[in-house]
Amino acid sequence: MKSEQRWGIYSRAFLGLMRRDLRVLSRELVPFLVRVAMNPLLFLFVFTYVMPHMSGGAKMSPVAGMAAAGGGGGFGTVLLPGLMAVAIMFSGIAAVALPLAQEFGITREIDDRVMCPLPIAAVAMEKIVFSAIQSVIAAALVFPLAYYVPSTPVLAHVSSWWLLIAVLVLASLVAGALGLTIGTSVQPKQIGLIFGVVVVPITFLGCVYYPWAALGHIRWLQWGVLVNPIVYMSEGLRAALTPSMGHMPEALILAMLVFFLVLLTWVGMKGFARRVLS
Repeated sequence: MKSEQRWGIYSRAFLGLMRRDLRVLSRELVPFLVRVAMNPLLFLFVFTYVMPHMSGGAKMSPVAGMAAAGGGGGFGTVLLPGLMAVAIMFSGIAAVALPLAQEFGITREIDDRVMCPLPIAAVAMEKIVFSAIQSVIAAALVFPLAYYVPSTPVLAHVSSWWLLIAVLVLASLVAGALGLTIGTSVQPKQIGLIFGVVVVPITFLGCVYYPWAALGHIRWLQWGVLVNPIVYMSEGLRAALTPSMGHMPEALILAMLVFFLVLLTWVGMKGFARRVLS
């Protein structure tokens, strides 16, 4: 078979899997929107609406004070990039790891997917790309919530569209690759444990609720969190949306996102192939 014909078959099969997943998502659109919006909505409501009203409008954290002093607004401004990063991460992991737990279960639903005329690695890549689409939607939902829920205005603007798009795309792909790695490394019955042991800790230590620069007084922690991919998602969105706040160099952010994307995709694909062929 000629290479042009082979790539044509691969392209049609890849798009066929995408259309199938998009159709399934369209049937469950309302539960999907509720799932991705609930976490940022609750954080914004409690920390940027309820608590300021309880204290008579006082600033609620040293980080919020630092943001205001630097022209960055209140705590809602601090939270916006971080909550977008969390939405991306949770959506990417949920879109890949949780379905894989079912597909690799007793019914072995994954066998139906790998029977399509695609290499096994391409089937895994389709899952990453489809999860990235969901992650971008989840991040976009945070914007209206961050502008309407907080009691103080959120001072955010896009300083660089190319940086925002690059960070969103890379972060969404990294989240999907992490979901693939988790879904292929953990037994289906243990997938729920991962959220408590892995996902929650990397979220709280991912510079979501504070800038990375704010950890300067805890040097060991500031350097330790650099192994966490959510740090670069949060800092990248912070650089693109709230540039008046301190953030990592843009080149370092993009380089580390690419590094984690390559690493997690490689590990996830090896695990996917092993689980499929076992």
